[in-house]
Amino acid sequence: MARYKGPVCRLCRREETKLFLKGDRCYTEKCAFERRAYAPGQHGNARRRKRSDYGEQLREKQKVRRIYGILEKQFRNYYARASKMKGVTGENLLQLLERRLDNVVYRLGLACNRNEARQLTLHRHVTVNGVRVNIPSYLVKAGDEIEVREKSRAIVRIADSLAGVDRRGVPQWLELDKAAFRGKVAALPSREDLSIQIREQLIVELYSK
Repeated sequence: MARYKGPVCRLCRREETKLFLKGDRCYTEKCAFERRAYAPGQHGNARRRKRSDYGEQLREKQKVRRIYGILEKQFRNYYARASKMKGVTGENLLQLLERRLDNVVYRLGLACNRNEARQLTLHRHVTVNGVRVNIPSYLVKAGDEIEVREKSRAIVRIADSLAGVDRRGVPQWLELDKAAFRGKVAALPSREDLSIQIREQLIVELYSK
């Protein structure tokens, strides 16, 4: 599947908010968005025209896609599934995205960012309930246990990521046992568990046209 492999700091600048795509670097003074909080390109620092309603909706959708690192077709599939679930469509969409295995590995602090979490999953370093799962889009359920394989615990990047987990924090719907390289899904994520400001209603309006 195609993936964006260019510089990720320009994505934060394009969306005019920190998307935390570079892991620990995003929490330091080296963060590119902190130094240049305007759109990339030759005219990025120029006065920008007010966006239309459609422009606002599109940018919000792009922001969420870039946060979770998924492509348009996959995102549409998540929206279609969320619209068929009971409850508020926008909140259902965010819950599905948060339940992705690569996101849970990142949220637990086993990886510094979602790209790294996706790689750990693809390379079979992670198990769910004792079974190796190499599908980043696998949806976890309440009660699932996510663990780093014993042979993989010597990987330096995993240890470094766990060392900085206190700075990033672990959401309330997850439980982490740092010493055992293990986490548990205590409950399904709620809307209040999202730390990044997302206006999901704009995405619903975009796809409802």
